[in-house]
Amino acid sequence: MYKLVVVGTVIASTVAHIHPVNEEIIAQIKERATTWVPMEMEENPLHHKSHEAVIGMLGTIFDTDSDFPEPTYSASNLALPLNFDSRSQWGSCIHPIRDQASCGSCWAFGSSEALSDRFCIASGGKTNVVLSAEDLVACDTSDLACDGGYLNKAWNYLATTGIVSETCFPYTSDKGAVPNCPRSCTGSGTWTKYKCDSNSVVTARTITGIQNEIYANGPMETSFNVYSDFMNYKSGIYQHTSGYLEGGHAIKVLGWGVEGGLEYWLCANSWGTSWGEAGFFRIAYGECGIDSAVYGCTPSVTMADFTA
Repeated sequence: MYKLVVVGTVIASTVAHIHPVNEEIIAQIKERATTWVPMEMEENPLHHKSHEAVIGMLGTIFDTDSDFPEPTYSASNLALPLNFDSRSQWGSCIHPIRDQASCGSCWAFGSSEALSDRFCIASGGKTNVVLSAEDLVACDTSDLACDGGYLNKAWNYLATTGIVSETCFPYTSDKGAVPNCPRSCTGSGTWTKYKCDSNSVVTARTITGIQNEIYANGPMETSFNVYSDFMNYKSGIYQHTSGYLEGGHAIKVLGWGVEGGLEYWLCANSWGTSWGEAGFFRIAYGECGIDSAVYGCTPSVTMADFTA
């Protein structure tokens, strides 16, 4: 098994004096980028964090090995629209942007957010719940909490153990301190585990496969390499233009489109609504490995598996 591990602190040690949000890189982006524009330094919420805190948000450990099959579809499923946005298709089932803050828990946010949306979609809106990223951070011992996680292991946890709701186990790791894994709600509500159906996790590795899976079942989770310039994104279709490789990051993919002849993925980040396009961003197909391995599952909406 081949693993590529990207750890922000290792890279940061060689360029610790260079904060990824700075006037020089903003100037480079303005000069070189043709499909997107950067935030001005003072308006970027990441500018007000330390370099260590910013790099610490990149918590994806890349692993090319996955036992999950690729999704399959009949030819009739391949008539896909040129543009697709899950928010337009499923409305309030696509939950709001969240903020992981100072914890490398992007892997947990992307997976819990995608599963939250899919439960609502699969149940016809009856199970409309935000699921707990903290459950993954505190309880998934195959991953590394605020120090990062593997997407395939996170989805295995969702399939075998499941997670509770955000109201039951609220997110408190925003400053990097991880609570003990509880056996009852630390917030309100009931200790109900929401999980994937058995053997339903898929890993899409082609553009058509990703599109079909999102179009049929809702948002998915993916990861990609983050360079310094991405931290400065404001709007448009991101393509890497300059800067250092800072680390790996996981996000939720909710659609796709084309603008000016350039095809892109529509994604939800977990850095709050003050960053990017109100927390969302668009990125060109194939950019920084964004569509190399994309995860989703069929949620268990029967309640048969919901046991404490």
